[in-house]
Amino acid sequence: MNRDRIVGLGAITATSLLWGTTGTAATFAPSAGPLAIGAAALGIGGLLQALIAVPALAAARAALRTNLPAVLLGAVAVGIYPLAFYSSMHHAGVAVGSVVSLASAPLASGVLERLIDRHPLSRWWMLAAGLGVLGSVLLCLSKVQGPAADASSTILGTGLGLVAGATYATYSWAVHRLMARRISRAASMGSVFGGGGLLLMPVLLITGAPLVATREAFLVAAYMALVPMFLGYLLFGFGLARVSASTATTVTLTEPAVAAILAVVVVGERLPALGWTGLGIIGAALLVLAVAPTNATAPGDTRSATTPPDTSPVPGDTRSPTTPVRPAPAREAPTGSRPARR
Repeated sequence: MNRDRIVGLGAITATSLLWGTTGTAATFAPSAGPLAIGAAALGIGGLLQALIAVPALAAARAALRTNLPAVLLGAVAVGIYPLAFYSSMHHAGVAVGSVVSLASAPLASGVLERLIDRHPLSRWWMLAAGLGVLGSVLLCLSKVQGPAADASSTILGTGLGLVAGATYATYSWAVHRLMARRISRAASMGSVFGGGGLLLMPVLLITGAPLVATREAFLVAAYMALVPMFLGYLLFGFGLARVSASTATTVTLTEPAVAAILAVVVVGERLPALGWTGLGIIGAALLVLAVAPTNATAPGDTRSATTPPDTSPVPGDTRSPTTPVRPAPAREAPTGSRPARR
């Protein structure tokens, strides 16, 4: 396995572990609604991403203008994602909401890459995606088998989770596309997440009062903005420069498993045997991804596939964002090489 790919997969796995704590953390601020939690977490985290990327954004401003549709699409997806994601967990529970959101993302990401980038969907990707969907369905069924009110809430939460998965896949694809066009990692992440953060600020102003009403709620908001969102997305961007968007979203299937376990151990949610079976199947999807072979390029494409170079400037580095700071390693085809987001 390519060493650079291993590093990228490790960074995204670490990201998903951090993200897996957000649903449980949100339960410690019960007075704050899911819209406030989501807007604070990714709104503030996104603006911090843009703040540390100011030199890169200035250096890449011409390239970003050229690729403005991708930037705007990614920013809108970032703005929608946390609102749908935290609302999904609010209605369906931490376990189901997080699993549906993240397990649906690889499918959406693979479809995006197939329809827009014309990358093939390999049998390995289909196997991993299929396992992820099956595991998610079993987990949801384990929660629906309850009172009618609970079933209705679970169905609503599941629908919101699908929206979250689609938007997660969309902003992952947008960032990866910008980096593939030789825009630095810092500029790609800063533009998309900074734009999304700006879109979330009105939501935070309208709904965020409970987050500063108590010390506990404020600490929850600060933790989620700084650790899972800010630090997590730094690691996510680092990994996304080394693997495809569809692969990254499949690796983050680790997140709902972590979230579900924390929901049971910390929050006290109950997960029947069917739910644990679903989690096990999701783990099998990750195993398939880890051992899947690499097949390099799309049919009819004889060129060597390369990973977008890591062009993130260091502070004070005024070089052009198109000047790579390291040689671009060989990489897999974005979707066709292995099984595949949000």
